[in-house]
Amino acid sequence: MTRFHGSERDDETGMAAGFHYRKMTIIIRDKESSERRWVHKERSIEKNGTSIDDQVYYLDVTKVFGAVLISNISGTYYSRNSFATIIVDPIYGEIIKSYIKSYDNFKHATSVANMSFMETGFDVKPAARVSSYSSRGPSYSCPFVLKPDITAPSTAILAAWPTNVHVLELKSQKFFSEFNIISRTSMACPHVAGVAALIKGAHRDWSPAAIRSAIMTTSYIFDNTKEQIKDIGTGEKATPFTLGAGHVNPNRALDPGLVYDVDVHDYVNLLCALKYSKRNITTITRSSSNDCSKPSLDLNYPSFIAFFNGGNSSSSTVQEFHRTVTNVGEGQTIYVARITPIKGLHVSVIPNKLVFNEKNEKLSYKLRIEVARMTKLKKVAFGYLTWMDVKHVVRSPIVVTTLKLKS
Repeated sequence: MTRFHGSERDDETGMAAGFHYRKMTIIIRDKESSERRWVHKERSIEKNGTSIDDQVYYLDVTKVFGAVLISNISGTYYSRNSFATIIVDPIYGEIIKSYIKSYDNFKHATSVANMSFMETGFDVKPAARVSSYSSRGPSYSCPFVLKPDITAPSTAILAAWPTNVHVLELKSQKFFSEFNIISRTSMACPHVAGVAALIKGAHRDWSPAAIRSAIMTTSYIFDNTKEQIKDIGTGEKATPFTLGAGHVNPNRALDPGLVYDVDVHDYVNLLCALKYSKRNITTITRSSSNDCSKPSLDLNYPSFIAFFNGGNSSSSTVQEFHRTVTNVGEGQTIYVARITPIKGLHVSVIPNKLVFNEKNEKLSYKLRIEVARMTKLKKVAFGYLTWMDVKHVVRSPIVVTTLKLKS
C-alpha cells in the first residue's frame, strides 16, 4: 500500500480474478456506524473495533469495491472474499487513519492513497520460514524417529476447490469458488507427494523409504539471506524438531547420491521394540509371519535422535546408531563424513570414509554420541552429519535432547 505522498509498505493483500483498478472515495467505518453509511462499491478503511468476521460480512453484503482491514491476525483466510482486500496490523492502521483524518474527511486533493495488488512476490526475504502453526516434534507415538521428516510450502497456497463446497461462511452466508487459498500441513503434504511422484517416475525401482531418504538428505536448511531458516513461532533458528531434515528441494532429490533404505523386517523390528502386540503388528503388516527375535529402535533412517537423562549424572552418557547406505550414484565414488560440532558433545563416525566400487553397493557405518558433562547438556541440541563426494551432499540431522518421554 502506497500513502503519505509515496511512502510504501508491503501488507497482506488479496484480490479476485478480473479485478480492475479505479479511483474510489474512501470512508472510515467506526464500530458504532450503521450499515446505511456504506456506499455501493466504495473503498473502505475498517477499524479494529468489531470482530474481523463481522467486518468481512458487512463489507460483502454492502458490495464494497475494496477494503483495508486493520487486524493482527493472519489475512490468508480473508483473501477469499468478493472484494479486494489489504490487511495491515494495528500500528500501521492507526497511522493510516490519522493521515486520512488530518485532511478533513478526504476533501483535500493532497490526501493520497493507492492500493497496488502484486499477483506474485519475487525475491521476498527472508524465505523460507517455518510457520507458527507447523506441527513440532518429538513424536509421542514413536519418539525414536525424528519428527517431522521434511518442510514444504504450506502458507497461502492457491489450490483448486470443489464448487459444491463453500470456501467461506459468514453470518450463515456461504461463498463458493473454483479456487481456494489454503494454509497448514494439508498444503505441505501435496507438495511433498508431488515430489515423491516425480522421483518415482525417474527411479521406478526405488522403494518408498529410498524416496523419503532422497527428499530428506537433499533438503536445504538456509534461507535466501544465507542464514539458517527461522521459526516464526519463536523467532529463533529452526531446530530439526521444527524443520525436520530441511526444506524440500525437488531438483536435488532426483540425484541424492546415497539413500537409506528400509524393508518390512526393519519396520517389524521397530514395532516389536515399541512393544506392539502380535495382533497389532499383524494388522499393520497384513502378515502373520512376523519375527520379533531382533527388536530394535534403531531404524535405518536418514536422521538421528538421542534421548539422555539430564537429571541423572550416573545415567549412560553414550549412544550409538547403526546405518546402512546404498550408492545410487554412478559407479565408483568416495564419501567423506563431516560433522557439525555440537557444544558439550563428542560425535564421531566409524568409519569416516565410505569407498563404493559400484552402483547399488551397500556400506554401513556407526554414529557415536558421547556427552561430556550430563549436567551441562541443553534441553535440545542439534547438529548435522554430512557425507560428501565430488558431486553429492548427503545431510542428516542429529538431535540430542533431555526431554522426558511420556509413557
